[in-house]
Parts: sequence; C-alpha cells; structure tokens
Amino acid sequence: MADLTPTPSNPGLHVSKPSPSAPAQGSAICHCGATATATGDAQVAALVQGYTDNHGPAHNKEQGRR
Repeated sequence: MADLTPTPSNPGLHVSKPSPSAPAQGSAICHCGATATATGDAQVAALVQGYTDNHGPAHNKEQGRR
C-alpha cells in the first residue's frame, strides 16, 4: 500500500485508525507551511476540523481556486 502521509511537496490530510480499539492518528501539512499531528479520536477530529476550516480547502476558497 502506498504511503499517504502528507509532505511539503504533496500537502494534505491523512487519518488512520487501524482497528476500533486503537486510537486514531492524523497528520496535516498545508501548502502555506502549517503542519500538525494528533493522536486520539477527539484530537484527530479537532485536527480535521481545524485543517478544513483554516487550511487546505479554506485557502482554495480564499484564492478562488477549486
């Protein structure tokens, strides 16, 4: 399986939860340079919400891109 972890050259959001009993893990890198990681279901949910609201898709809307 390919490594889907975001990098500065391939920014994005990656979330993993290998099993129902394992804590979720997430990482995000934005093209603006912001980075974040989180472990635990609630923390990863907050990471996803913050990335969606303030980075990745939010930057595209501000700049008129899709």
